[in-house]
Amino acid sequence: NKGNYVVKVDGVDISPNPVISGKPATFTISASTSQAITGGKAVIEVYFFGFHIHQETHDLCEETSCPVTVGNFVLSHNEVLPGFTPPGSYKLKMTLSGAGIKQLICISFDFKINFGASESSVSDS
Repeated sequence: NKGNYVVKVDGVDISPNPVISGKPATFTISASTSQAITGGKAVIEVYFFGFHIHQETHDLCEETSCPVTVGNFVLSHNEVLPGFTPPGSYKLKMTLSGAGIKQLICISFDFKINFGASESSVSDS
């Protein structure tokens, strides 16, 4: 982490990795905070080959249990990517802001998407 943020990120876990289009994916962020967090928002942006393709905003308390006390906590975000999502390299940027605290942290990480295996209905006859 660069910058003087209230929240420090210890690690990011992506499951499954690579992400499969059309299937649920979970992004789990292990972090710690030097101040209690009573609420706020998480803005999630997705980039594909450098192009901004998606943005959504969530209540921070939907992504982790609030209030967040000083120390370690886990933020978990679930997403189902549409089946038509093209495979390739993506970047996810997450900005957390708290009530009364402008920006808690801004992190970004790369992830890959593969096409999901389609079910075959061909029978052996």
